[in-house]
Amino acid sequence: MQSLTWTGRLISRALWNSLTNNKANEPSNAKTIKKEAKLFSAVSGIPKDFSNNKMFQLNKYGDDAYFTARYKTADVLGVADGVGGWRNYGIDPGEFSSFLMKTCERLVTSGRFSCTEPTSLLARSYYELLENKQPILGSSTACIVILNKETSTLYTANIGDSGFVIVRRGKVIHRSEEQQHYFNTPFQLSLPPLSHTTQVLGDRPECADTSQFQEGLVVHGDVILLATDGVFDNVPDSLLLAELVRAQGSKDPMQLQLVANTIALMARTLAFDETYMSPFAIQARANGISTQGGKPDDITVLLAIVAL
Repeated sequence: MQSLTWTGRLISRALWNSLTNNKANEPSNAKTIKKEAKLFSAVSGIPKDFSNNKMFQLNKYGDDAYFTARYKTADVLGVADGVGGWRNYGIDPGEFSSFLMKTCERLVTSGRFSCTEPTSLLARSYYELLENKQPILGSSTACIVILNKETSTLYTANIGDSGFVIVRRGKVIHRSEEQQHYFNTPFQLSLPPLSHTTQVLGDRPECADTSQFQEGLVVHGDVILLATDGVFDNVPDSLLLAELVRAQGSKDPMQLQLVANTIALMARTLAFDETYMSPFAIQARANGISTQGGKPDDITVLLAIVAL
């Protein structure tokens, strides 16, 4: 009798295990919720010249311009630096950079872009500028970063000496390559007056550097800094890194803004320090130009944190 009872228990247990295993193997109707990457950002900047009323305009700091935009599949950031030398010819350098960034923003928010092709976004903005009924003369550097939210992949395009830095766990893991024709003459998108066509350097947006790191994959807490050369010419990597680490992993908008403000103010202070050996001065000496001090310029800081 005990043998029959024990055998019955074994059979019951086997049947139960079979039923539960079959349920485990059945396809689940529940959808797996995948976390999408997103960017939390803050912006800060200081124009070189406070005396010009035009220096205080939306999404502009002097001749610098920037934008932030979101679409279903992507978060997009961009900065551009209008070449100030055009002011000597009666041309407002800020109009060119501002048009580029405003057009990029419009294209993103309307979904007329690819979330894997920042160069195409920049090119489309530039070609719209060329076709504008009212010519927008001048030239500008530009840097665009696109975060594909579905794949957590970062795509970048940089032309000239604006650029970006990515920090992870206290270390710089990637930064853009500066593009120069020769010292202090960066690659630039341009539309010169007809009388200056043969005298002005101009580059195609397709020339932009699109180098990637680790297949472009970002992780939670990565810090992304986009900035114009007013930052990189005056603030060495060591000081930048010390500030960017303070923002790592934080989604607190006050903390992000504080770090962005600190970097902008640091760049401004060092730019007007005549005894300081700035990154710009170091490069100048490497090119046979004896100089020291910072390089006064417009400053734009666009700081972002990756959140998953």
